[in-house]
Amino acid sequence: MNTRAGVVLAGVAALSLWGSTVSAGAQELSEHAVRSFMEYAWSLTPQQFSKPDGSVIVIDKNKKAQVEVPLDVARRVIMAGRLSAHAQICDLRDEQVQNHRALMRREEATRKWTQQQLVYISQLHLTTLMLMTGRIKLVEQEGDKQVVVDEKKSPPQTCTPEQKEKVKELIEAYVASSPPPNFAQAGQKPPAGAPPAAGAPVSTGSTSVSETTIEKK
Repeated sequence: MNTRAGVVLAGVAALSLWGSTVSAGAQELSEHAVRSFMEYAWSLTPQQFSKPDGSVIVIDKNKKAQVEVPLDVARRVIMAGRLSAHAQICDLRDEQVQNHRALMRREEATRKWTQQQLVYISQLHLTTLMLMTGRIKLVEQEGDKQVVVDEKKSPPQTCTPEQKEKVKELIEAYVASSPPPNFAQAGQKPPAGAPPAAGAPVSTGSTSVSETTIEKK
């Protein structure tokens, strides 16, 4: 196993909620692990993304630096993806959706990101979720480890009633501290010093960039 693959697997283990606090998980996820998660998310980011309204966001895969987000932003996206993964493990489907939408509203509210960057943020969240739930795996390709979608069903992961309640409480707190679904219509302004970015979408009642599917085009 190469270094990056080992770092990612160690990062997945560090992100577990069970037996640790949220802050401990964040501290244990190294900069190297965050960058590795980002690399895998980029490799799985599609060249085109169709929004619910039918419009298409085109992503130039030759301009990675213009689409990726800063390390601290990627870290908080990964932590949100961790919560979504545990919600899926605990069969909290509504909470999983609410958690992802809250993440996207938070990032949209900053008015910092282009539509391409918002797609990447959503993809990083999804990549984290799928790595933690075993829906994508690392495979050897030309001497390097790559991530691919695993069509086989992974063995079910366990979630006790206590763990399920913990995940539900964490997501409820995360959603409650996020901008409401109608924050744009309510006239709430972005933080001071954060001018609108060119091409950044305006939030509607639901997130403008929904969970992407891992599919290269």
